[in-house]
This record gives sequence, C-alpha cells and structure tokens, in this order.
Amino acid sequence: MEIQARIAGFVALGKELSKENNSALEEVKQKAERENAWFLQHFIDASLHEITAQFLQAPALEQWVARYPTIAKQFTGKKVGIVMAGNIPMVGFHDLLSTLIAGHIAVVKLSTKDTVLMTYIITELIRLEPRWKDQIIIQEQLKNCDAYIATGSNNTSQYFEQYFGRFPHIIRKNKTSIAILDGKESKGDLDLLAKDMLLYFGMGCRNVTQLWVPVGYDFMPLLEALKPYDYLLDQHKYKHNFDYQLALLIMTNQFYMNSGAVLLSENSSPFAAISQVHYQYYQPGQLPQLNLEDLQCVVGKTGLDFGSLQCPSLDQYADGVDTLSFLATL
Repeated sequence: MEIQARIAGFVALGKELSKENNSALEEVKQKAERENAWFLQHFIDASLHEITAQFLQAPALEQWVARYPTIAKQFTGKKVGIVMAGNIPMVGFHDLLSTLIAGHIAVVKLSTKDTVLMTYIITELIRLEPRWKDQIIIQEQLKNCDAYIATGSNNTSQYFEQYFGRFPHIIRKNKTSIAILDGKESKGDLDLLAKDMLLYFGMGCRNVTQLWVPVGYDFMPLLEALKPYDYLLDQHKYKHNFDYQLALLIMTNQFYMNSGAVLLSENSSPFAAISQVHYQYYQPGQLPQLNLEDLQCVVGKTGLDFGSLQCPSLDQYADGVDTLSFLATL
C-alpha cells in the first residue's frame, strides 16, 4: 500500500463512522457503555465526531503526511508495539493511525477499559481495506517489536522504561491541562470552558483540572456555567467520587465551592481528583509561573481557545512528542 492508499483507507473509515442509522455501530456503543460505565453514549459520540472530523478527512491527512518526507512509500515490515490507554473513548486511535500511516505493523495491546470500541474500529478498518489485515496484530503481551509507544501513569511509565527502554520508544506519563482566566470572559467563553473541564468526566489529559484566576475573581458566572453538567452525578462511580471528595473537604475544614456536581478548591497542584477542579490566584498583570512538564494544554489568556481542547488536530500530539516523526525515522 502506497501512502495515498493508506490515506484512502482511513478516509473510507471516516465515512463509515459518519453514516447515519448505523445499527452495528449503535450496538457497539451500547455494549461499550455496559462494559465501561464511564463511556456515556454522548461521550462516545463526541469522540467519534472529533476522530472523523479531525483525523479522517483527506485534506487533513494529506497535509499532515506531506510534512514528513521520510515516511516509507511501501510497508516497512517493522513492528511497533502500542500500549493503549482507556481513560476516554478511543483515545488510542491516533497512535494506531500514525503507525499504519507510517507503513509499520501495529502490534496493539488494547486497554481493558476500551476493548469494545477499538476492536470495532480495527475490524471496520480491515473490512474496508483488507490489506490492513496483516498490518494490525492484537496481543495481550507485546514482544519482539522494533519500537514501542506506551501510554500510562507516572508509575506504569517506570515499568515501561524497564521493559521497552532498550528499544526506540515513546513513553507517556501523567499530563493534565489548565486554564488562565482574567475575569473578562464572556458567558460563551465560560460555557466552552465548562466543556473543557467536564467532557469525558474530566478524565482526559486535555481536560482542565486547575484554574488560575486573578485576585478578587468572581466565581459565580463560572459556577453557573457548570450547572448543565449536574447530570454527571447520575453516574454512580462519579457520584461516589464526588461524595468522597466532598467529605474530605468538610473533614479537613477546607473552603470549597460546589456547582452542584463539581467541587472547586484552592490547591497548588494542577492534578485534581475526579469531580474536583483546583484553582490558584495570581496578581493582575503578573501571569503565573507554570510547570510545563505536567501540562498538556493551557487554555484561555495567552493559551488555546476555550472549547478547543477536546478537538485536537492530527499534529497536536500527546505530551508534545511528534509521534509521526518518531515513526517515520525508525
């Protein structure tokens, strides 16, 4: 398969995933939610929409690939082991796409949290373009690969380094995102910020888990913008986290704000527990000093647009590491 054929295979997948009244896909989505209660139907829909709109359009794919002249013209035969995450629906798709576009064999270890959706995606990809059959291997244990891409926590990254460190590799650790506000945000801005915070229950590395606000900031408009997400409490696992975090704040006598389903508390850590968002103050005119090592995205003042965090383009790579450049130069 030459590069244009690889692109065409993924464009065909995008058209298939975008079809209306796709009964097979609807059944898969329902099964995925039954097996992982964090994968609400409209969260799956949101992820599918962004994948098809951002990753599977011919112009975007062609422009993306054109920036990497070292991409192999034919299949390379090299095996790339991919350890996929499962915190949000189909989060491992970009690594699969990048590996196949680069002409390599994808040896995939699926996340137990996202087996149903990713298996369907792979099955459809092969059905639409049978030449992918020998290029995708699903394995429980990754062995005998030429390179590895692994996504996990800071703890699991140590094991990944131990197992994969002597091979070419990309190993991703914990990342999160923050927002820098100046108090002049419109209602529309805050509505979009609420999406950045709470889409996928706030479990993605591109979800905002800490706010930087000027001294004297009025939180009431933001708390109102968060109200539409009160339905998150209907999910029992989220409700359990919310109740637990609320109890901790009360028992430790910490000041907090409650939007209904989200707890805001002052904390210097950019990482927050599920159902919580931290905030910090800065002096007007003096933007905060940030530890960029922990951050995937910064939204708001001097950062990305509100509402854009869960709509990454093909070249907005996890951890800021250029995946396709790594794969194209193996």
